[in-house]
Amino acid sequence: MPLASDVEAAFAPEGVLSRADEHFVPRQGQVDMALAVAAAIDDAHPLVVEASTGVGKTYAYLVPALLSGERVLLSTATKALQDQLFGRDLPRLVEILGLPTRTALLKGRASYLCLHRMTLARHEAQVSDATSLRALGRIEQWSQATRTGDLAELPGLDERSPLIPLVTSTRDNCLGSTCPQFRSCHVNLARREAMAADVVVINHHLFFADLSVRESGVAELLPSVRIAIFDEAHQLNETGIQFLGTQLSTGQLLDFCRDTLAAGLQLARGLVDWQAVVGAVEQAARHLRLCAGRQYPGTKLRWTGAAPEGLDDTEWSQALEAVHAACLKLCAALDTVSEMAPDFVRLHERGMVLAERSAGFLGAAEPGAVRWADVGVQLRLVESPMDISKTVKSKMLGASAEGESGKSWVFTSATLGDDERLTWFTGPCGLEDAAVLRVGSPFDYDRQACLYVPIDLPKPADPSHALRVAESAARWARQLGGRTMILTTTLRSLRTIGDSLKAALDDGGELQVLVQGDMPKRALIERFRSGSDNGEKGCVLVASASFWEGIDVPGEALQMVIIDKLPFPPPNDPLAEARARLLESQGRSAFSDYFLPEAAVALKQGAGRLIRRETDSGILVVCDSRLATMGYGKRLIKALPAMRRLTSEEELQAQIDALTRTCTKGCSVT
Repeated sequence: MPLASDVEAAFAPEGVLSRADEHFVPRQGQVDMALAVAAAIDDAHPLVVEASTGVGKTYAYLVPALLSGERVLLSTATKALQDQLFGRDLPRLVEILGLPTRTALLKGRASYLCLHRMTLARHEAQVSDATSLRALGRIEQWSQATRTGDLAELPGLDERSPLIPLVTSTRDNCLGSTCPQFRSCHVNLARREAMAADVVVINHHLFFADLSVRESGVAELLPSVRIAIFDEAHQLNETGIQFLGTQLSTGQLLDFCRDTLAAGLQLARGLVDWQAVVGAVEQAARHLRLCAGRQYPGTKLRWTGAAPEGLDDTEWSQALEAVHAACLKLCAALDTVSEMAPDFVRLHERGMVLAERSAGFLGAAEPGAVRWADVGVQLRLVESPMDISKTVKSKMLGASAEGESGKSWVFTSATLGDDERLTWFTGPCGLEDAAVLRVGSPFDYDRQACLYVPIDLPKPADPSHALRVAESAARWARQLGGRTMILTTTLRSLRTIGDSLKAALDDGGELQVLVQGDMPKRALIERFRSGSDNGEKGCVLVASASFWEGIDVPGEALQMVIIDKLPFPPPNDPLAEARARLLESQGRSAFSDYFLPEAAVALKQGAGRLIRRETDSGILVVCDSRLATMGYGKRLIKALPAMRRLTSEEELQAQIDALTRTCTKGCSVT
C-alpha cells in the first residue's frame, strides 16, 4: 500500500515532519491514526477515530489526506477552528510536505459582507445613532480593501454586533443573480475558489445546511470530492438535527417585516400601504409570542398535541392561523410590485416559505419527529428528527449507490463515547458498520493531574448547591492565585456562581472574575490566557455551554477546572424525552443507554480543558457527590483520563500548595 508507506515515512523519526520541526516527537498513537486514515482512503470505507488530547489528530488526518493527491473536504465544528485549520495547520503542512496543493476556505453567508445590503443599511432605522454610523463607516472603508469579504478579518468587530445581520445576507434575502452586486459578491467568489481548490475547509453547519437546502455551495463541491473528513465530529449529530428539521421563529417573521418595509418604502413608496400589511404580520408574530406567556428564558415546551404544553389549544391555533393569513396577505402585496425590483421577488419567496411553515405547524408532526417550542425573547417553533442516522445513510454513505465513486468518510474527535464501539456517536450518526479506532492520550495523567470530588457539598438539587460551590471555588482560587475555570451545567448556575464570586473576589480587588456574557467570547479567553502577566490580577473564568469544549489554555494560566455538577441532559428537554421514550419502547434502559453516555461524554469534554500539553499540570474538581457515592459513578470516572484521586480537602489543599510553589518551575504536581 503506497499511501501507508508514504505516511509511515512522513512520521518516522528522521522523516519530513521531524526534519521540518525540531519540536516534533513521533507518537505511536498519531501514527496508528494516520495509517487508519490511509486505509480508509485506499479502501473507501467510513472510519471513526476517537483521538484523545495530545495525540495530534490534525496532522494524523491531514498527512494521509494530502499525500493521497485526492480532492479533500475538511469540516470542523466552528468558524474559529476553520480559521485555525486554514490559516495555520494546513498551509504549514502543505509547505512541509512540498505539495502543489491549492486550498480554500468556505463559510456560510453570515460570515461574508454583502455589498448590496451594506448599501441598504444606510437607510435602516437601526443605523441612526452615532455609534452605529461610525461602525458602519468602518465596515464601508474596510470593504474597499478586502478581497475575501470575510468579516473575521475586520478588527474590532464584535461578533454580537447588531450591524452584522444588516450587512450580510441569508438564503432568504439574497437576490442571487439578479443582485446589482452579483459580479462582486464575496459569497460567490468564495464558492468559485472552493470549486477550483484541492482542499476545501468548511464547517458542520454549512455542510448540513447544504444537505437540507442544497444552496450553500457544498452541493456542487461534494460530488467532486472523494475524501471527506469531519473534525470535532462529536458535534455532528446535534448540529445536523438543527438543519434537517423545520423551524419558525417570531424573529424570522420580524426580520422579514423589517426587510419588506425597508424595501417597500425605498423602492415602491405609495404603491402599497406597507405600514399596514407589514404591521399585520408584526402584530400576528407578537401575539403568537404572547400566547406562550411568561416563561424562564430558554424554556422548552413539549408539543405533542395541538398546542405546546400548558397553552390553550384554541388560542394557539388562532394565533398561528393569523400568522399564516398575514404572511399570505403581505405576499399578495409583494406580488403586485414584483416587476419593479428583484428584492420584491425574493421577499415574496421568503414570505411564502414562512406561510407554509406556519401552516405546517398547524398540522401534526411528521412520524418519528419531535416538536417543541423554545421560549425566550423570541418564540421558536421546532420540529426535528431525533438523530441524523437516516440522512447519513441515505445522503452520505449511500452516495456510491447513486452512481458516485466510493467516498472515504473520516470522523474524528477527542471524545466520541465511553465504550469500545463508540456507540454514543456511531448509533445516532448511522455509522454502526464503520471501522472504529480509539487512540489514548500520550499525557501522563497520573503524574500531571488529580481528581477531587468533595462529598460534603449539598446535593445538586439543593437550592444552596450553587452558592456552596461558589464559596469553595473562591477559597481554592484565592489560594491558587486565580488560574481557575468553573464550568456550569446551566445558565442559572452560571449567574449564581458568577455573581457570588464577583462579590467575594472581584469586588475586593483580589482576582478578576470573568463571566460568560460579560464580553465577547474571544476577549474572555484572551484575558484568561494572559493570567497574571504584565502585572494583571489573576483570573477566574465562569462559563457554560460552548466553553466546555474547544477552549485551549495551555500552561500556567489554567491549573484548576471546577465542574459544578454531572452534566446529564435536562430530563424535561423534549428531545431528550423523546429519545428516552424510544429506547424504553425497545426494551432498553434510557438511563444506561442515553443519559449516562451523554453525561460521560460531556464530563470528558469539560475535563479535557485541564491538560493540553505534556508540561501542564492541574486539578479537576467535580462538585457532585454522586460521582463518588453512586454505582454509576464508576462508569463516569472510567470515562475520564486516569487521574490520581484526592480523598480529602487536606489533600486538595496540599496539591494547590504544590502548584503554587512550582508554577514557575514547570508546574509539576507532586
